[in-house]
Amino acid sequence: MNNEKRRDNRHIGKYISQLYRKGSVFINKEVSKYGISSGQFMFLLEVYIQDGRNQEEISEKLKIDKGTTARALKKLEEQGFITRVKDEYDKRSNKVYLTDKAKEIRENVFDVLRDWNHMISQSLTEEEEEAMDKLLEKVCNNINI
Repeated sequence: MNNEKRRDNRHIGKYISQLYRKGSVFINKEVSKYGISSGQFMFLLEVYIQDGRNQEEISEKLKIDKGTTARALKKLEEQGFITRVKDEYDKRSNKVYLTDKAKEIRENVFDVLRDWNHMISQSLTEEEEEAMDKLLEKVCNNINI
């Protein structure tokens, strides 16, 4: 009974929420010097990973709706980090490209990601870190809302 009761009182979402909030604070603090917010951070990372990807692919990869993606990319474009170009084969689609300004800070942005990953995993063994990564991926892949 004690195990059942303890299990009922565990709220995994509470910890996920805390990680999200703490991550946003950390990332905002670190990338604000470049004029980027945590809300734009992950979109810029996706373009770093594959320059020239279209907006819809970015939305699908991040599991974020198209409107939110369009707004985040518009802000990155206004700030001079990306350019959006109509796809020559599909005029309804925009391809997203890095500007020189974004390329100049690429390593700094990836350093922020590495620092955050280090912070959240520093108390874990390598095996625990791998298990956490696999479990979180499994949970995310299982939720389709």
